[in-house]
Amino acid sequence: MPSTDARLKRLHWRCRRGTRELDALLGGWLDARGASMDDAQFATFDSLLDQQDPELWDWLIGHAEPPRADWRALVSEIRQRAGLAP
Repeated sequence: MPSTDARLKRLHWRCRRGTRELDALLGGWLDARGASMDDAQFATFDSLLDQQDPELWDWLIGHAEPPRADWRALVSEIRQRAGLAP
């Protein structure tokens, strides 16, 4: 298994989505939480990043909910950190 630093670097690269807003939301959350993530959280975030940008955007701004419970929890945490959650 790759080291935590290697996994974080890979995830940081994957957070570069092409829009500043998504980059900031995803990358900002990873900067804040990445060092304390466990294997399950790494896997959840990695799989979330497999989704298309329009879906991610809708989930992160609250126009839709992700289909998986682990993604919903993660999106909620990202939204709270960004001040987007009620």
